[in-house]
Amino acid sequence: MIYDELTSTQIGQLDKQIPLVLVLSATEQHGPHLPIATDRMIGEHFARTLHKQIPEKVLLLPTVSVGCSEHHMDFSGSLTLSHETFIKQVEDIVTSVVKHGFKNIILLNSHGGNQGVGQVLVEKLGYRFSQINLVLVTWWKLGDKEFSALNESGPNGTGHAGEFETSLLLLIAPHLVHLDKLEKGKHSSTFSWAIGDMLKGPKVSLYRSIKKMTSNGVYGDPTHASKEKGERITKIVVGKLEEIVVDLLEA
Repeated sequence: MIYDELTSTQIGQLDKQIPLVLVLSATEQHGPHLPIATDRMIGEHFARTLHKQIPEKVLLLPTVSVGCSEHHMDFSGSLTLSHETFIKQVEDIVTSVVKHGFKNIILLNSHGGNQGVGQVLVEKLGYRFSQINLVLVTWWKLGDKEFSALNESGPNGTGHAGEFETSLLLLIAPHLVHLDKLEKGKHSSTFSWAIGDMLKGPKVSLYRSIKKMTSNGVYGDPTHASKEKGERITKIVVGKLEEIVVDLLEA
């Protein structure tokens, strides 16, 4: 079910155990070949596909479409919220649905810059609302070995606007992918212990703006992307999300 397509009366009559899905995304540059809506479109794609499979078992909240993207602001078009504003926005949405009696909330994250602040939200709101289950899911952490088997671009190929995100956009909105502008990330050197991508994160955290990491805004290699790979990624992610939903319903 789609939250804002229901009437107030319909929402009031729902079983409050139904898991709510809140997509946490971003509006920011994704290199010369992908739209700035990439993270939002990917997050909503997973949520909508999950909904198609189990429409009576999930309730999709309106997306948080601007995230914490200060590290992308060297590139035109990027939008960002401060950590404080982002926390407050998500906190108020969660507080609203808890007041309406809902018990299970999934924060479905599709942007790397939201991961740290998302964990803060889980700890803060989890303590405040001890009667609910609040889950943070970052989609690329669900694949593990399955994603590694899909990777054709090698180490550091699946990062920002790279092989996986481009594959998903070829599936979701191929008309928005500029195939004539596909190019590998122009990565800059850094400490070996600070290198990582979606499949294998760095051993430690080191802040660098995207501009310093890669001059063209791409961290990875989109030249190995395909629609078929986007379909396989979707199947993996949505399958894992469905497992989470079922577990929450049965808890």
